Amino acid sequence: MARGPIPLLIRGRLAPRFQSPSTVRNRFAFAHPYRAFPSTASARLFATGRDGENGTDFTKEAKEGVQHEAAADQASSTAESDSKSRQSVLSEASSSSGSSTQMDPDWETKTWTKLETFNDLPHANFGVNQHMPFNAEFKEVLKQIPWQFRAPIRYAFAYGSGVFPQSKPSGRVPTEEEIRAIHPKAPLAVQRAQDGTPKMIDFIFGVSHTQHWHSLNMKQHRDHYSALASLGSGAVSYVQDNLGAGVYFNPYIVVNGILIKYGVVQLSTLEKDLTQWDTMYLAGRLHKPVKILRDDPRIRLANQMNLISALRTALLLLPPNFTEEELYGTIAGLSYLGDPRMALPTENPSKVKNIVGNNMTNFRRLYLPLIETLPNLEFNDPGCTERDWIWSDKNLKLVQDMDPIKRGNMVRRLPKAFRSRLYFQYQKKFAIPQLEFDKMMEESTNEDKVSFKRREGGGFEQRIAQDSPEELRQYIRTVIKQTIGWPATTQSLKGPLTSGFRRSWRYLKEKIGKYRQGKKEAAQAAADEKAGTDNEKK
Repeated sequence: MARGPIPLLIRGRLAPRFQSPSTVRNRFAFAHPYRAFPSTASARLFATGRDGENGTDFTKEAKEGVQHEAAADQASSTAESDSKSRQSVLSEASSSSGSSTQMDPDWETKTWTKLETFNDLPHANFGVNQHMPFNAEFKEVLKQIPWQFRAPIRYAFAYGSGVFPQSKPSGRVPTEEEIRAIHPKAPLAVQRAQDGTPKMIDFIFGVSHTQHWHSLNMKQHRDHYSALASLGSGAVSYVQDNLGAGVYFNPYIVVNGILIKYGVVQLSTLEKDLTQWDTMYLAGRLHKPVKILRDDPRIRLANQMNLISALRTALLLLPPNFTEEELYGTIAGLSYLGDPRMALPTENPSKVKNIVGNNMTNFRRLYLPLIETLPNLEFNDPGCTERDWIWSDKNLKLVQDMDPIKRGNMVRRLPKAFRSRLYFQYQKKFAIPQLEFDKMMEESTNEDKVSFKRREGGGFEQRIAQDSPEELRQYIRTVIKQTIGWPATTQSLKGPLTSGFRRSWRYLKEKIGKYRQGKKEAAQAAADEKAGTDNEKK
């Protein structure tokens, strides 16, 4: 069993205390002499904000950009310092077990009305599991991308196959023509990271006010937008906020010689999706490892809630005994259940398997802290006794307690919007009268207002948890499809409007190409497996 010192290890390293501005300034001046807090003039070279008469707002936004990047850097440094050995990490955790780094066991129970800095988070190292150890050169290249936007970006991450490989290294060296066909002037770090298959790199930018952000960005980068921008930033932000999942994508943009796609989302929209799963569009992307380039305390807290919700949902879908690959595959597949692209020939059918199979250690880093905090889940594998097992590629076994009270508590602690849809499904199944159901929901709402701590499953939740595994899985999948289906569909349909027909057609062709390539690879793998089986029989 993996209990014992591991919870101390994880809870001691969930995310860094944020440093004071003076410390960040000195650190950045030392580490990046060219990117200390920008002056009014130099801020315009990098990024961010409003053109006040004295440049005051510009400098303020630039400082905030540096601070948010510094928070991500510090968390990444903490993550990278863990990648030595299990024993060294345990030593570090035990040596920093003072009160300032103790995990607040009730962090889910509190109403976080005041969360302005990283010091306000529940724990000194809260959320470090969200930051993946990463190649330093590639990370530096990615960090430069947000600085090419003057409009202020408070939260940013890179994701997808352009950042995290979804296939084993091939050793193939692409030609100059193949590289330039994707990245006109790709740095060597990008070429090495993408291992012979140049790909567009995807980003999400979290911003405070979408209309203001687009107004500034359209002045600097009008060529990033479709004809919709000719109607003004109000029209752009209206389409973003009222159609689909609240994200506005600009694909096939060249920044610093690299081909990127960036999506813009309002921070309040992102936070709501992470905590309530009203669309699961961005929450689902963050169920998988991403590279956070700029961090924000509210989003870090919200994403930790998102991750533990994904873990609980996966457990409700899984049997008592399963492997890590099955667990992470279930989690990674949640957001694809209702995605219309998976039902059409526009996505690799082996996508989830490829994501998990080639990123096992990153998934373990992301979810191990949360696995260790759940009382009904633990590792049950002799491999956990081996040295450095935390960073091995082995597919370890886990076991969960199927006690209906504990599983009922998991149902009760699912995200609010998602839980309400699941309750409605079971109201119909159990034929609960509407008045009785409304009273039950009202009591549930009152509990939410008091404290998360009171969210313990009652008789209704335990009935749900005791439903037959097949029926429970079917209802949960139905709710996931209801949650994702319409936002994902409308998000895709607004693509030609926001990206333009030419870029949308190019994107569609590439997706169809990936689907065909995936089908071809799957068929080849099946043929190889059959040939191996036939040879064994002989």
